[in-house]
Amino acid sequence: MPQKESCPKGYSQVPQATNQESSLHIRSSTKSKSAFDFTFEAVRPNLFRATFSSIDHPIPPYPSVTKPETNLQGANVFAKEGASSKTMDVAGVTASVDWKYSPVVKLSWTGSEKPLHEDLPLRSYVADGEGVANYSVHDRECLHVGLGEKAAPMDLSGRQFQLSATDSFGYDVYNTDPLYKHIPLLIKASAEGCVAIFSTTHGRGLWSVGAEIDGLWGHFKVYRQDYGGLEQYYIVGRTIKDVVRSYAELVGFPILVPRWAYGYISGGYKYTMLDEPQKAHLALLEFAEKLKHHGIPCSAHQMSSGYSIAETEPKVRNVFTWNRERFPDPQDWIAKMHQYGIRLLTNIKPFLLASHPDFQKLVDAGGFFKDAEKEPGYMRLWSAGGATGGDGAHIDFTSAEAFKWWYDGVQSLKKVGIDGMWNDNNEYTLPDDDWTMALNEPTVADAVASNVKNSVGLWGRALHTELMGKSSHDALRDMEPKLRPFVLTRSATAGTLRYAASSWSGDNVTSWENMKGANALSLNAGMSLLQCEGHDIGGFEGPQPSPELLLRWIQLGCHAPRFAINCFKTSPKDSSVGDVIEPFMYPEITPQVRATIKRRYEMLPYIYSLGLESHKFATPPQRWTGWGYESDPEVWTKALKAGEEQFWFGETVLVGGVYKTGIDVANVYLPRKSGAFDYGYVNMNAPYQYLASGQWAEISSEWQKSIALIARVGGAIPVGKSVHTRVPGDETAASVAVQEIDDYRGVEVFPPKGTSHGTVFSTTWYEDDGISVQPGTAVYTVSYSSTDEKVLVKFERDEAGFTPAWKDLDIILHNGDERRVVSSTGDEIVLKGTDSRGRVVYTLKA
Repeated sequence: MPQKESCPKGYSQVPQATNQESSLHIRSSTKSKSAFDFTFEAVRPNLFRATFSSIDHPIPPYPSVTKPETNLQGANVFAKEGASSKTMDVAGVTASVDWKYSPVVKLSWTGSEKPLHEDLPLRSYVADGEGVANYSVHDRECLHVGLGEKAAPMDLSGRQFQLSATDSFGYDVYNTDPLYKHIPLLIKASAEGCVAIFSTTHGRGLWSVGAEIDGLWGHFKVYRQDYGGLEQYYIVGRTIKDVVRSYAELVGFPILVPRWAYGYISGGYKYTMLDEPQKAHLALLEFAEKLKHHGIPCSAHQMSSGYSIAETEPKVRNVFTWNRERFPDPQDWIAKMHQYGIRLLTNIKPFLLASHPDFQKLVDAGGFFKDAEKEPGYMRLWSAGGATGGDGAHIDFTSAEAFKWWYDGVQSLKKVGIDGMWNDNNEYTLPDDDWTMALNEPTVADAVASNVKNSVGLWGRALHTELMGKSSHDALRDMEPKLRPFVLTRSATAGTLRYAASSWSGDNVTSWENMKGANALSLNAGMSLLQCEGHDIGGFEGPQPSPELLLRWIQLGCHAPRFAINCFKTSPKDSSVGDVIEPFMYPEITPQVRATIKRRYEMLPYIYSLGLESHKFATPPQRWTGWGYESDPEVWTKALKAGEEQFWFGETVLVGGVYKTGIDVANVYLPRKSGAFDYGYVNMNAPYQYLASGQWAEISSEWQKSIALIARVGGAIPVGKSVHTRVPGDETAASVAVQEIDDYRGVEVFPPKGTSHGTVFSTTWYEDDGISVQPGTAVYTVSYSSTDEKVLVKFERDEAGFTPAWKDLDIILHNGDERRVVSSTGDEIVLKGTDSRGRVVYTLKA
């Protein structure tokens, strides 16, 4: 790309009518072009907003977040001004701007000499052609995370990333860039504190996180934006948890995910592509019957786009249509799938090939982008099988007619019984920045009023990813206003998360390395609020996994927020159909696969509660090893900042995978808490040993048995039945067919081997009906302490918002722990016996 940098200088203050203490407005004296305005303001006690814009470089016309009202929550602001500087202290954070040459923002804890963030002097905010850039000082010792979804390792330091999204089919998890997401959120973290920088644009750009070094400028970071001016937020926090929570308060907390979406979601491109010897609808019913035969619970199935392939030439995808040869009676077939308790998600893609029956209708309605000749923006589009395609056009979601056409199409699928939408191929890899849009959809009306240039480059391609999510979401919501809409999206922006409940890492490849590197993608996704995220277990593309690799991947994937097995395995015999991964494909490991997936269902109360915590508090279910352990120096070492081999699943379970064939030991670091005594960990698998914190430990992990699963002493895991269950009150079609009621609850506890010396451990979890838009919530807290002879338990329940089907609570001790369990409050507790895993179980009566 051409470089045309210029650094405006000679700034002077612009008078302000309000918020004079907590804000600043300065303007450059640039003569060659229009002057640049720079503003800086405190919006919340730990949230600051900066803009850098001119007439030729307008602020993003449709930002991914609406500017929040200033609310300093009663914090006193102490401001000090110099001739070319202003410093403000806000609730323990000192923010200063020095504009002697160009504006330099510095953020630090009040009283500290060490900055948490500092712009690069003399080169902080620059114009670059039609875009802008922001340079800042790079601290090479810090951890950098975020950006939605970027190549492994987790630590983004020392690398450069495109802020764009593309269909990266068969990507290399360690090298491919860009991938599928467009989320310009970069978090810098250290033991001293964290600062996140978030840009609101949907346009393309680049983050160089210390990848560039210059003898004059030293080690620096730079955010480059292709078009328009800059609007960015600085978020300051003691920990990554603090920053992620504040980021959610700015852009919106993760929306509620239906409980069923945390179960096993099956998939496979092959099924909907079948014509012979068995039609697609029959093949899928047979698959459901096989799952039942093997005793493998399944909650939903991802219907690949073969259902919409035209029956006659050209046999390409026509979104919102049905191939009546493969699916003669969609409504009847869907009802039969629902009888297995399996919900259905349909694949929908935001483009039409010229052969689509509604193509001309959308041309006439102005539903596509326009090129320089005011004609529809044609481009080559993927359509069917292995890399085949045709000419067509992407839907312009700023067109009111196109937005409504999509909305109606989603509702047409919903009317025949489809449960959720699978927004796919929505990266919007358009070829021309100068294509224009309709801009008559009411959603963008306020932005249109700003009267800026109409171009894809300035408004941003990713805007359409977001509006596609909104159209799909709103169509589902309006048909069933009391039920949670479920939209699965491959691409995403910060704003897309207001409409799409779940995502995944796209078209990965089968390999041990890919399984390993995917952990890093998940951790960065979670810190970017993609918190119901996972991977295609076993690999979407590439060779079939070996039995060992498939089982290892299932063991690992069952400890992620989203668990799905979906693939398109290019087949040399037929690239249009391909091969699939099935959980029962290798008879020699089917018992282990079944047991692992059933354990996933057993843990659903724990997993679902983590999902509710995400919605309430923006805490990701899957977390970096150092999350909550920032005072442990080891978590800041390269091995753990990489985020590839281990992670927290909630606060209780530390997961360590195995990433090479033939290995039966996992090397896991057990982080240590500071302050009070750390009671360490216990191995949840044989030999069930207790382990001290602050050490690397070798954990037996035979592939036919389990990966390393380590429980934190003092933690707890609420569990239910190990099958697909129905929560009373959920009367949706797929749920009423489920035979088992969710009427059992236990809690696995992990007290110290001996006395807890008076320390009382406490865990809270949440439950609701799993389906409502505005559910009542039940809150449960189990607290316990221990002596050498007994475990004292206290159980508190608040069911004012929701009453479950279960009443009694089983207390399940760690393997080998045979102490008596007694109630510290006098509640009745009786010995139930020993379960199938050899654990002693007591029942606390309601």
